[in-house]
Amino acid sequence: MELGFCKWVLAFSLSCWAILATVYSVNGLREDAKVRGVNLGGWLVVEGWIKPSLFDGIHNGDMLDGTEVQFRSVTLQKYVSAENGGGMSVTVDRDDASSWETFRLWRHSELEFELRTSQGQFLTCDSEWCSISATANSSSAGTTFYIERNTNNRVHIKLTSGTYLQATLGNQLSADYPGKPGWDDNAATFEMSIIANNLHGDYQLANGYGHNKAKEILKKHRNTFITVEDFRFLYRHGINTVRIPVGWWIALDPDPPAPFIGGSLEALDNALSWAQAYDIRCIIDFHAAPGSQNGMEHSASRDGTTGWPTSPDYISQTLDVIDFLASRYARHPALLGIELLNEPSAGSVPLEVLVPYYKQGYEIVRKYSPNAYVIICQRIGNADPMELYQANIGSHNIVVDLHYYNLFDTFFSNMSSEDNIQFIHNSREAQLQALNSANGPLVFIGEWVNEWNVTSASEEDYQNFGKAQLEVYDAASFGWAYWTLKNDRKHWDFEWNIKNNYLQFGNSPVSQIVDRLVLIGLISTCFFLHHIV
Repeated sequence: MELGFCKWVLAFSLSCWAILATVYSVNGLREDAKVRGVNLGGWLVVEGWIKPSLFDGIHNGDMLDGTEVQFRSVTLQKYVSAENGGGMSVTVDRDDASSWETFRLWRHSELEFELRTSQGQFLTCDSEWCSISATANSSSAGTTFYIERNTNNRVHIKLTSGTYLQATLGNQLSADYPGKPGWDDNAATFEMSIIANNLHGDYQLANGYGHNKAKEILKKHRNTFITVEDFRFLYRHGINTVRIPVGWWIALDPDPPAPFIGGSLEALDNALSWAQAYDIRCIIDFHAAPGSQNGMEHSASRDGTTGWPTSPDYISQTLDVIDFLASRYARHPALLGIELLNEPSAGSVPLEVLVPYYKQGYEIVRKYSPNAYVIICQRIGNADPMELYQANIGSHNIVVDLHYYNLFDTFFSNMSSEDNIQFIHNSREAQLQALNSANGPLVFIGEWVNEWNVTSASEEDYQNFGKAQLEVYDAASFGWAYWTLKNDRKHWDFEWNIKNNYLQFGNSPVSQIVDRLVLIGLISTCFFLHHIV
């Protein structure tokens, strides 16, 4: 009886092995698993929403680089406007404010600013007693103004020479107010409205504090936000990979160009050492490109504009950074791959610019490593990931990174808990199946989160949403990585989700490994029984 049972178990076991052999696996991971990763977001590339307290000590902290402001004359009750959005004169003649009346700040100190128009020009004044125009195409001494504030958002604007600007009866903005104005209703007083203050990245932090204070703040942050204990936590909970965002200035460490602060390279070195100690692999993610590839704070944009695709110098500099990272880490035992660019914008980065860059980046990595994975990120916005499968970027060990969020789009605004879960099972799963079966790169869900737009969701709702995502994303041929390990917003915080049982791992590559060990145990038992019968 025992022998018959063992023959059945052995046959069943061999069938299971045959099935498991067809499952995707990633070279370099323990037990031929796929990536089950977590992003170390907000660490070496700053994102203020992840840790808002980093910005608490900045004076005039609501007037950082990229803040969008509007000015209305208190005497004329009209808005300051750059005609045609820039390149022409500046008037004070608009009853309502829109893009021409909105200016982005370039900060030089807590009181000194440049004002950039929607078309990219700066307000300028050639000399005292001039009319202000929006004709400067680059930053200069003549484009810097002092902005003085009082407690009710009234401001005075003056030249560096000390002359105040005023709104004239002819609806012009001129630098000829006599003397020093008070805060009453006078021609030199304006009401300033802050329309958007969304950028809290590396540029805003370093330029807001100044070099010395920013260096102190960032050194403490880099030494404490992520530590070796975090790698131990990840290992204990079945995570085999970390995706580590870095900025372009890491290649110029320890003294990158102002305002960026050195020290991220040492932290990255530490991360790979910690990862090696806990048998975890690292994806180095090029997250912030020179000039910005998407205008967001996590690309270290100064003012929300996207300059990376418009400048060959920026692209060449980016390739130099990829060369630096590949040459430094290609032979490190903990390196799994290099991601060439995070979230290029579909609206600003044309495919005909992105694909040649990806091809050059692939060749650079291959120059140093025949096997490191090269990861290329889908454009965010209205872009089909299949465009990268058709681009023939590289021959082997290439991965397309998709970011799946049930957020940031009005499409998800009115969805119920069940609607969100069904969307994961229907739309996301169908796309993954199509891409998995495509003849091309592997599929990586490089960012996802257990958060949505559902209000008043219960703990069980979150658990079901997380379970649905894990079930579907586990099928991605390369794997997935949660955004992010630590976050001020608890549902974005992987550690909080695990400790509070909101995210429950199901049938994962880790559990598959356990299943294999069980099968081995059964086979060994049968072998033992066979020899004692």
